[in-house]
Formats: sequence, C-alpha cells, structure tokens
Amino acid sequence: MASTADTKERLRLAAFDVVRTKGLSAASARAIGTAAGVNQALIFYHFGTVNELIEAASNEAVERSVARYAEGFSQVTSLAELLEVGMRVHDEERRRGHVAVMAQLMAGGQHDPVLARASKHAVGLWTAQVRSVLDRVVAPTPAGELLDSADLASAISAGFIGIELLHGVDGASADHAFASLDRLNALLTTVNGFGPTLRAALRVAARRLGTRAARLTRPTPSRK
Repeated sequence: MASTADTKERLRLAAFDVVRTKGLSAASARAIGTAAGVNQALIFYHFGTVNELIEAASNEAVERSVARYAEGFSQVTSLAELLEVGMRVHDEERRRGHVAVMAQLMAGGQHDPVLARASKHAVGLWTAQVRSVLDRVVAPTPAGELLDSADLASAISAGFIGIELLHGVDGASADHAFASLDRLNALLTTVNGFGPTLRAALRVAARRLGTRAARLTRPTPSRK
C-alpha cells in the first residue's frame, strides 16, 4: 500500500501534468485521480478541493524550479547577465510546460482566490530571486540611487511573465519585448557613467515622477 506522502506526491504530479497538457478546465477530480492511479476521493481527503491540490502542485513545481536556478542567479554580476539568465529560464520553463501552467493559473486566478494565491506565490518567489540580484549589482551603483530595487524587481518579473504568456500567441512580439528589456541594461549603464551633477538632476526628476505616480495610484476616497 502506498504511503500518504507517496499518494500526495502522485496527486500533485498528476494535477500539474493534467493542467500542463490538457488545461485547467480539464483538471477534474476524476481526470487527476485517473492520471495518479488513485481513488479520486483521496484528493478531497488530502487537499480539500481540486483547486487546493492544483495550488499545492504549482507551489511544489515553482519551488523546485527556483531552487534549480538559484546558483545561476547567485553568480550574476550585472543586469545584462540577469537578462541572460532570465532568457535561459524562460526557454527552459517553456520547454517543461511550466509557462503553460502559469498562464492557466493566472487566468483562473481572476475568479478563484485559491488559484490567485498560487499565482501570487509563484510570482513572489521569482521576484525575490530577481531582487536579490538587483540588491547586489544595481543598488550600489549610481543607477541604484534612482531606482527602488523592490519596485524594479516587480517590474522585471511582471515583464518576463507577460512576455512568456505573449510568446505563446505572438512569438515575434515577445522577442521584441525581450529586446526592450535588454535596452534597459544599456540605459542603466549610461546612467552609471553620468557625473554627479547630472545624477543629482535625475534624482530630483525621479522623486517628482514617484510623487506623481503615487497620486495616480492612490485610491479615490468614496463619497458618502
């Protein structure tokens, strides 16, 4: 008889594979149970709901992926290298089918809080990896004086995720978007070469833009 740990692992792997190959709409308890070779009732016994099983499967897959690339991120010494690692992650994760699963979860998460939570967890793990690089290679530079590493990490992660999803429907546009991210590296390199006077002017401009952005994103007070 299979152990509880083995049964749960088989269910997680089966759930991920069903979403990867057939889509979220096909991920029923029966389909997952059949793929795992276990009684579908065990899904509800061990995980509560099908979506909570899918969440657990996604979390496990993302955590393994992040661990797989952790060494590569730790060796990055420039934004250009970060983008190179990002491209490699993009290609490998697409090949593994993880991008397809992320697309399904993010779409489903628009209407389901469990899938939204799974998507947020995945994005958070990748963003943390990106931020660790930015804190090391960008924050100590003049460009780092103008940019908040947390905000930039979120922007880069969102950009990569959007590009990954776009790649499935318009590869040419996705390639152009990657080129735009590469130009970001050229821009920051240029800023790092500016003298102190020009950098001071840029800091003032950056603060003004930050203030304006805060006003635009501030919730509008409700009228009673």
